[in-house]
Amino acid sequence: MAIHNSALAGLTADLHGLERPLVAHWPRVHETFLRWVAKPEFRVDLRDYVRSLPEAELAARARETTTHFAWCLLDQPDTDFTLWLHEYKPRHDWRPGYADSVHNHRYHFCTTLLHGSYLHERFDATVSAESGLITSVTPRERMTCETGSSAVMLAPEYHRVGGVADDTMTFLVKSRPVAAWSLSYDPGCGVTHRHVPVENRLGEMSARI
Repeated sequence: MAIHNSALAGLTADLHGLERPLVAHWPRVHETFLRWVAKPEFRVDLRDYVRSLPEAELAARARETTTHFAWCLLDQPDTDFTLWLHEYKPRHDWRPGYADSVHNHRYHFCTTLLHGSYLHERFDATVSAESGLITSVTPRERMTCETGSSAVMLAPEYHRVGGVADDTMTFLVKSRPVAAWSLSYDPGCGVTHRHVPVENRLGEMSARI
């Protein structure tokens, strides 16, 4: 669905105008992102756009994780970015899993807090050359992010989200995947998991039939 609201339309138009591929110029994406999400009308335009989307279309692209609901707002074949809302569950509804472990992502992203707050921690990770799994992590940065704050994460970087206030919601611009999988690490027990998206398992699944 085309975006006609002013701030969202401006953001997507400016992203389309950046040098390709976007994954090679993500600092420019972040600069563009910051300029638009800081506008006073951005949140209102975003709300209006979400309300204009067909419910069935929005629901079909939604995902539930152990810690939040992920709503895909824009994913078009001719774009090398996607737009998302992450709606965090109340902390008592969290199950141990990805977001509250030390983890990275298959994609780069920019994010801003629409409302709420959370504790954001960044880590340096040691990855075994033999197994490709994390063997240890070292805390690098720890900060409480409040409504209006923004951040950027690149796919190789590791972080953890915790201490999330009720009704916390974020808006994100994500790149297309730059890696086939991501990793998560539980510092308490030293266990690493490799996360392969289900769509990437199609060949392996069909071979087992």
